[in-house]
Amino acid sequence: MWRKIDIHAHIVPKDWPDLHARYGYGDFLRIEHYAPGRARMVRRDGTVFRELSENAWNPERILEDMERHGVDAMVLSPVPVLFYYWARARDGWEWSRFLNDHLAEVVARFPGRFLALGTVPLQDPELACQELERCIRELGFPGVEIGTNVAGLELDDPRFAPFFATAEALGAAIFVHPWNMLGRERLQRYFLEWLVGMPAETTLAICTFIFGGLFDRFPRLRVLFAHGGGSFAFTLGRISRGYTARPDLCNVNNVADPRRYIGRFWVDAITHDPDALRYLLQVFGPERVIYGTDYPFPLGDLEHGRMLESLELAPETRELILAHNAMEFLGLTADLRTTDALHRTAS
Repeated sequence: MWRKIDIHAHIVPKDWPDLHARYGYGDFLRIEHYAPGRARMVRRDGTVFRELSENAWNPERILEDMERHGVDAMVLSPVPVLFYYWARARDGWEWSRFLNDHLAEVVARFPGRFLALGTVPLQDPELACQELERCIRELGFPGVEIGTNVAGLELDDPRFAPFFATAEALGAAIFVHPWNMLGRERLQRYFLEWLVGMPAETTLAICTFIFGGLFDRFPRLRVLFAHGGGSFAFTLGRISRGYTARPDLCNVNNVADPRRYIGRFWVDAITHDPDALRYLLQVFGPERVIYGTDYPFPLGDLEHGRMLESLELAPETRELILAHNAMEFLGLTADLRTTDALHRTAS
């Protein structure tokens, strides 16, 4: 029986092709292994985007960390910088298939310990629907991870409606992760793109789902927003007040007060502050908060839920956050006698 499921963790392939050489354009990242267990993601101009340790690509190292911290299962998804929504559609589709095949291989090697949320080329909604269906029907993924925007287009843009309709019909879980952050041109110093931009970007995505009418149009869609939902919980009062004070600007799509959508989506528990986590639970309720870490990156909860487990929570509340809510979001059931008997819940 799963007692602790990490809903938010990332993995990269150990190696991948030189995509700039293949496609002849764009700032595709390449991976360079420069020491045992050490690599870096490098931009086309040679600058380093991110340093990586072996636990970013080696599932055996990941399992060692899971064992050390009592994590039964980890839900792996791509690193958002690799979405490449700006790439040409067919190139993005080919790259998505490469990443999804890699995720499927990892899941198959370690049944019951890893699950995967794939990626799709949202710059072409038709291809995205095709790859989504492959992820669900062929690869057996419970869902996919998508960005908070698609090369600057918000998720309520009408061209993405067929993708969300397909996800709803397939019973696919949608994990929304910030990328291409709002105001990034002003956030290049002090790591602010990650410290300020990410929470704002996630809040923008939630508001887009609400005010854009996506929750109303796709009522059976299961959606999770990363990093505690950004700053949404802490600005909900202002957002709701704006809905009431300026309906001419906020309520152009005939939606309900933003507070009414609490319960329609999940957030992960990554807040890095016990009082913030308590408030998150107060706003969303324990049924809509899911344990996650953003493993293996430095801004993640690399104590693997120690703060959550230190809160004085009722055992049933802790069980909801650590495992049950993840299963509900993913649309999965598990045989209570084993951790590797997975079944898709009928959509």
